[in-house]
Amino acid sequence: MSEKVVLKHDDLRRTLRRIAHEIAEKNPEPTKLAVVGIHTRGAVLARRLHTFLGELTGAELPIGDIDISFYRDDVGARTPAAQPVVHDSHIDFALADRTVVLVDDVLFTGRTIRAAIEALFDYGRPQRVQLAVLCDRGHRELPFRPDYVGKNLPTAREERVNVRLEEIDGVDEVTISEPTPAEALA
Repeated sequence: MSEKVVLKHDDLRRTLRRIAHEIAEKNPEPTKLAVVGIHTRGAVLARRLHTFLGELTGAELPIGDIDISFYRDDVGARTPAAQPVVHDSHIDFALADRTVVLVDDVLFTGRTIRAAIEALFDYGRPQRVQLAVLCDRGHRELPFRPDYVGKNLPTAREERVNVRLEEIDGVDEVTISEPTPAEALA
């Protein structure tokens, strides 16, 4: 399987720093801001953004992570082998009167974001929800548009965007790969 690298370690760091600057600029009251990452890679990216935002604003922002496994509309349609790994969610702060920046790695159909918003609202009602994604690859099935985008990646629907992060995969990179022969036949 051939892969094309579209973001390397330093590119990814610069991209996240730029997103943090955009978030800080758009939200002048950091005391009303919180960051929540979607498991798994969105949670890692959220922690990195949280660090950058803390440096930029000088504020100690609340950070959380959320698991959307049971909020997905396809959870029953998956084969037993393809069922999601469930993680704990951690939102240990009040959402009311806050702008919550929801963070994910790749925005594709919008179904993950729909599930994340539904899960988030089970913890309370934020004043506003903004969406930050590392990569937007298009092909939306639901009407979601990110507020902050690291990189727009025009892809074919059958291609795969791979986000690899040091904390999980041992390397920071984003690649686009062609489908495997089995995926191409599906």
